[in-house]
Amino acid sequence: MRTGYLAICLLTVLISSCMWGKPGKKVPDINRDTLAYKYTAFKQRAADCGNKADSDCTVAKFNYPDFKGQKALNDTIAGKLLNMFQLGEKPDTSLATLTKNFMTDYISSKRGDGSSMFYALDVNVKVLRQDSSLTTLETNGYVFTGGAHPSSYTGFINWNTKADKSITLTDLFTPGNISKLEAVAERIFRKNEKLSDTASLADNYFFKDNKFALNSNFSVTPTGLRFLYNQYEIKPYAAGTTELVIPYTQIKSLLRPNSVVAQYIK
Repeated sequence: MRTGYLAICLLTVLISSCMWGKPGKKVPDINRDTLAYKYTAFKQRAADCGNKADSDCTVAKFNYPDFKGQKALNDTIAGKLLNMFQLGEKPDTSLATLTKNFMTDYISSKRGDGSSMFYALDVNVKVLRQDSSLTTLETNGYVFTGGAHPSSYTGFINWNTKADKSITLTDLFTPGNISKLEAVAERIFRKNEKLSDTASLADNYFFKDNKFALNSNFSVTPTGLRFLYNQYEIKPYAAGTTELVIPYTQIKSLLRPNSVVAQYIK
C-alpha cells in the first residue's frame, strides 16, 4: 500500500514538472496599472553616406517611447529631445526640422573646408522604471559637429502618473527643507570627492560663488535620489560626469508626506 502511494506521488511530481517546464503565456511588458508605450525610432543618413556604415558617415538618430494617450508626457519627452542640444540660435520645433538643419550644417561645413570629417547625432530616451504612480525615464544624447571633442548629455524625467506632470524637488520637499537636503548632499559629495568639510571648491569645480549646489537633474529610484552633473557643469570636460546618490535613509524626515517616494520609505 505504501509502495502504491509513493508511486502516485512520484507520478504527480513528474506531471507537475512537465507542466511547469512548458513555455507559458508571454508576460505583457506593461502591467494594467502602468502606462502603455512603444518605442519609436527615427534615423536619417546624409546624402553622401552611400554604402558606408552608420559609424562612418553623418547620421542623425532618435529613439524614444511614445506613450498611449499621454499627450503631456509625450510633449515633455519631445521637449527634451529638441532641447538636449541646441544646434541653432533657437530650439527647433520638430525632429524633422532639427535633422534638416543638422544635415544642412554638415553640408555647409564640408563645402567650406573640404573636410572629410562626418557629424554624428544620437539621442535616445528609455524607460527606467514604472509603477502605478511614477514613471522614470532617462534621456541620453551624443553630438559631434567638429571641434576638439563631441558633447554628451544625460538627463531624467520623473513623471507623476496620477497628477500627469513632471516631478520637481519642491514636489518632494518643502522650500525650507531643500536647503537641508543640500547640506546632506554636500556631505555626501565631499566624501565621494575625498574632500574635507572645509576644503575650498574654488580650484577644481565650477560651482557658482564656489558654493556647493544641487542641480535639478535627478531621478527617483527605489533607494534614493540620484543626481547627475553633466560634462562641463561642475568639472572640466576630461573629468566626465559626476553622480551623487542621496539615500532616503538620510533624508526621510525632510520629505513631504504622501509624495510619490513614500512607497519607498520604510
